[in-house]
Amino acid sequence: MDRASARIFDALGDPVRRSILELLRAGEQPAGAIVAAVQAITPISQPAVSQHLKVLREAGLLSARAEGTRRIYTLDTTGTRTAQDWLAWLLDPLAPFAQPLDALATEVARGKRERRGERSDDRDVRPA
Repeated sequence: MDRASARIFDALGDPVRRSILELLRAGEQPAGAIVAAVQAITPISQPAVSQHLKVLREAGLLSARAEGTRRIYTLDTTGTRTAQDWLAWLLDPLAPFAQPLDALATEVARGKRERRGERSDDRDVRPA
């Protein structure tokens, strides 16, 4: 596992952080709304929520933008895609080789046709 994936899964290991990601699934939220929502489900201080937001941002799972004095948070698809890719690789480690193998199969079929005297153009032309 590369460092980026490890950081993502370390961040996902905390239930408060997973709750924050679930909150942001509906769309971007200001930091204050995130703090209030998290405090409604667990006793936690505002600085602790801010620290969780920082960890999620550094892991690449959230992005933030300034809007006046507020910070607006949203899910970062780069981080979620990295997690998806690693999980997909875990389930099918040969998947990265699928496309090159498909191209190889096409070339093998083309070679067989050429040895039989056919060309790919000949299949579309009907004899008169």
